[in-house]
This record gives sequence, C-alpha cells and structure tokens, in this order.
Amino acid sequence: MSQSVRRAVDLIRRAAEHPLSLTEAAEVLGVHKSTALRILQTLESARFVRRTGAGTYVLGSGIIELSELALGSMDLRQFAAAPLRTLQRKTGHTVHLAQLTGDEIIYIDKVDSPAFDAVKLPSRIGRAVSIYASAVGKTILAYLPTAERDRLLSHVVFERFTPTTCADRESLDAELVRIREQGWAVDNGEHDTYVMCVAAPIRDSRGRVIAAASMTAIEVIASLDQLKESLPLLLDTAIQISGELGYDTSEGD
Repeated sequence: MSQSVRRAVDLIRRAAEHPLSLTEAAEVLGVHKSTALRILQTLESARFVRRTGAGTYVLGSGIIELSELALGSMDLRQFAAAPLRTLQRKTGHTVHLAQLTGDEIIYIDKVDSPAFDAVKLPSRIGRAVSIYASAVGKTILAYLPTAERDRLLSHVVFERFTPTTCADRESLDAELVRIREQGWAVDNGEHDTYVMCVAAPIRDSRGRVIAAASMTAIEVIASLDQLKESLPLLLDTAIQISGELGYDTSEGD
C-alpha cells in the first residue's frame, strides 16, 4: 500500500473512533500539520471525513453511503434473484436489474431470454447504462430528489442516439414527470433502435427508489406494445422485491 493511501486509511479509522484534531492527525501520521491538513481536506472533499464546528474531524457521510451501497447491492441482488427469474420464465423476455452506484446506473443482474441466442443484447452485469436513454435509467432518475437528479444530469452531455432519444433536459424532464405519474418507464429504441424495454421502480425500507427492474425485447421479437402486455407482471415483481427489502407495499407511492 502506498504511503499516501495508508495515511488516508489511518486518518479515516481514527476519525471513526473519536473526533480527530489537526494536531492528533499530524501525530498519528508523523507529518507536519500542513501535510496532515492537506490530507484531511482531500478526504473532506470526498465526504470521507467531516470538519465539525469545534475544528475537529469525524467520519463523513461518504463512507457511510459507500457502506450502505455495498450492503444494499448484495442484499438487493440476493432478494431479487428468484422473482426476476420467475418473471423471465413467465414472459420469455430478458430481465435486468439496475442500481444507482455512485454517479452511474449499473446492471447488477441479468436473466437472458433464449430468444436472443442469435442476437446478443449489449447489456451485461457490471456495465453502466445510459442514464437518460434507457428505461431503468429514467425510472431511477424520475424518483431521485431534485437536487440529486440535477447533480447527476449536470455532468451529462446529451446525445441523440436515435430519433426517439430524449436528447435535451427539457424533453427528459417532461418524460420523468410522466414516469412518476404512471409508475413505470419505457425505452422505445432510445439508445439502440431495435431494443424495446419497460422498467419499474424498486424501493428500499424507507420508500426510496434505489433500483429498477426491466424487461427487454428486440423489436423483431416483440414490439413495445407487446412488451407492455407483460407490464402487470413486471410491476408485481418490483413490488415483491421492494417488499423483500422491507418496503411496506401497502403504502403505495
């Protein structure tokens, strides 16, 4: 482990134990206060530590969020595995599970359809999906707090992949309003013209939308309207997974 990384780890651990003063940080690291301050400021910018009003440093929300995200990803995939595979058997469509991870929406599970043996979908577990030109991306975006959604989209360079892409913020915002109103999203060939998709939100125990489940078909196999015929099954699956995560499914939106 490099010296700088080891120093950062040591400071994070000590800040988790008790409020850490600049003097103590310098002593722990065996460096001058100015060096310790630079390391602390770097950790603070990443929200791994937080400076208190008293001038000491404590564990920041960034570490807690990473821990919750890691645990949530493991639990989510575990709880969603059986319902997703049941959905795939009932519908015959490829099924995806995607989750917001950092600033990206990542596929964390996929159940392939045998109908796609000849034509492989570009999606794969661990791969990021377009945040604005996919059903799962738009579903998660639609339910994020406004400030978080704005932060994520501030980094996006909109591109028109196909004629149906929401290629600007105004059209995307209008689409996100529709998604919240109806409770599900579609991808009508918005990134790849031949790929159709519908997605539904998955909530955690606090009611936050943390992921999305989707069904995907190639247009020559199923049109978007045909795919939407299985929407009730998808919505039921998303509700079932949310219930497994501790969400009170009687609450609704």
